[in-house]
Amino acid sequence: MLPFSFTAPPTQKTAALNPTSNYGSASIKCEEDKSFLSSAIALWQTLIVDFKIIFDRDPAARNWLEVILCYPGFHALILHRIAHGLNAREVPLLPRLISHLGRFLTGIEIHPGADIGKGVFIDHGMGVVIGETAIVGDYTLIYQGVTLGGTGKESGKRHPTLGKHVVVGAGAKVLGNIQIGDRVRIGAGSIVLRDVPSTCTVVGIPGRNICRNCQQNNPLEHNKLPDPQAEIIRSLLDRIEKLEEQLQQQK
Repeated sequence: MLPFSFTAPPTQKTAALNPTSNYGSASIKCEEDKSFLSSAIALWQTLIVDFKIIFDRDPAARNWLEVILCYPGFHALILHRIAHGLNAREVPLLPRLISHLGRFLTGIEIHPGADIGKGVFIDHGMGVVIGETAIVGDYTLIYQGVTLGGTGKESGKRHPTLGKHVVVGAGAKVLGNIQIGDRVRIGAGSIVLRDVPSTCTVVGIPGRNICRNCQQNNPLEHNKLPDPQAEIIRSLLDRIEKLEEQLQQQK
């Protein structure tokens, strides 16, 4: 009797008699193929929505070829969605390289970890920065110079969450882990540091919430945003005029 045991490697014949391991690997590969195919279909459908929304939001969009070739916001979203998918699968380095390429080509910096919904339109786009843990809801409209940034060096969720149908005006800064509700309008140049309820308007530095139960205007009509400081000054002037009239009557 030999002091050790020796087992011969399985031949093709014996492997064919025990196909369990081969079936398991084939099943895993089939599931991976299905997952990749479903992800590719979802990506294509999202890009179609991103493409169509441009014609609704930008009156300068004349034809599909012009949009495909000349709209940096659309280009940035295409590259981001690819990078985001790779980042979700924990692919190293490549997502950041794609993000860096998108910044170089479009002037728009979107971290691969950012979660951006469908139908988002980045108009013009130069100088837009969207941080790693930011969440942008469906059909959001973002203008040039917008920052969705974090505050401090804390880990975890540190960037804002935007609801659906939000409009962020040019140069606005939305900072920190705050919640912006659905159909919120953020005025150009505003700095938002606090939560904003749905259907409100934010203007000023720091941003002040103006919530009114009024009909929403066209998101492109930035000239119709309320001005709370002007309204306060106007009410004070009206009050001063009434007091002056009362003094004149007493004389």
